[in-house]
Amino acid sequence: MNCREMARQIFLAGVKGVLPGRIIGNLISIRGSLLKIGYLSYDLGKIRNIYVLGAGKASAALGHYMENILGNRITDGFIVTKYGCFCKLKNIKVIEAGHPVSDSNSFKATQEIVRIAEKAGEEDLVICLWSGGGSSLLADYPDNSSHEDIAYLNEILIKCGANIREINAIRKHLSKIKGGQLARHIWPAATVNILLSDVIGDPPDIIVSGPTVPDNSNFADTLKIIEEHQLNDEIPFRLLNYLHEGSQGNQPETPKPDDIVFSKSNTLLAGSNKTALQAAREEAENLNLTTFIVTSELSGDISRVSSSIIETIHNYRNNTSLKKPVCLLFGGETTVRVTGNGLGGRNQHLALTVATLIRDIPGITFLSAGTDGNDGDTEIAGAVVDSGTFQNALSLGTDPDKYLTTFDSYHFFKSAGGHIYTGPTFTNVMDLAVVIIE
Repeated sequence: MNCREMARQIFLAGVKGVLPGRIIGNLISIRGSLLKIGYLSYDLGKIRNIYVLGAGKASAALGHYMENILGNRITDGFIVTKYGCFCKLKNIKVIEAGHPVSDSNSFKATQEIVRIAEKAGEEDLVICLWSGGGSSLLADYPDNSSHEDIAYLNEILIKCGANIREINAIRKHLSKIKGGQLARHIWPAATVNILLSDVIGDPPDIIVSGPTVPDNSNFADTLKIIEEHQLNDEIPFRLLNYLHEGSQGNQPETPKPDDIVFSKSNTLLAGSNKTALQAAREEAENLNLTTFIVTSELSGDISRVSSSIIETIHNYRNNTSLKKPVCLLFGGETTVRVTGNGLGGRNQHLALTVATLIRDIPGITFLSAGTDGNDGDTEIAGAVVDSGTFQNALSLGTDPDKYLTTFDSYHFFKSAGGHIYTGPTFTNVMDLAVVIIE
């Protein structure tokens, strides 16, 4: 097995570690009349109805394994997932919607989720399955605005270089359900939030824009973010005006930790990038690689991140006390401010950037891919490169620097080879990067 194949196998093992079946199986069980969800216990004899709500790329699959355990005990439910991630369920309705830009199904799904949430009463239990991608899949908009405004806003936000915390702070304050506001519809029922994190540090209020958990941001924060990323002239006027009204106290703020709507709510982190990294590490060690998890918080602009990765590679490569080959694992989510008209995503762009930086460092293999199987606006998960990628591409008449400048990494790898394709994985815990040093 060559290093490219090993890197791919290590990445796939990481993905397998956060598949919904494993997550739900490890988390939920029924013992007699007790429903066990992590450290929580619920007496099924005292629960009148169980409702299941969800949003995200993994939520339909999570719902499938939830039904395997709860079956007809589920009274009703509704989940919205990304196109291509559909699972037909018996007791829970599922709809597919647009990602990363919301579409009409996103708005229909949100209305249906609110309808079911409002049915829940004091003797009921609402189980929420939140996973990455849910912020786009759950969509609504302020009064006097429109779904076109929100869809356009999402398109701007994902290309402006803002991180997910900043993006979701804005999303939460232009919504009536995000940022803890769905909890107002669920109260006084008990709530269990099961989270599959796609956010660095796993903050519950950022995952899916935190529909059922307290919000730690405010209207003033959103205006600072807009100013910092120079978006004042790009955001639709009606949305920007709403944020200004909120900062002046003329629109309702999102609920904070002391709000009564959270008094019967519990939140469990079921899986994260750290979970995937541990599974990847086990596979790398099985392949007899000296393995290190460098970080689960890889973040920032790709130009800076790639330089940091190269510095790390040099440090481990030059350490003569380490048995080679060495495997380095990184997890997280980078950002890229797109200024060209090419096709690709952050993982392919990072892999291409690293390819240009390792061309003079022999014996290096680098893979970067999304655990959801989808990188940017392509159906490719990411790409794998090595020390020879740059020169090999030139020999084929493919100039890596040209594709970097035009942000067209997809077509570079289509020409030069190196794409990682998985199809939809039904999970999402950000990205994994694998380095092998021979």
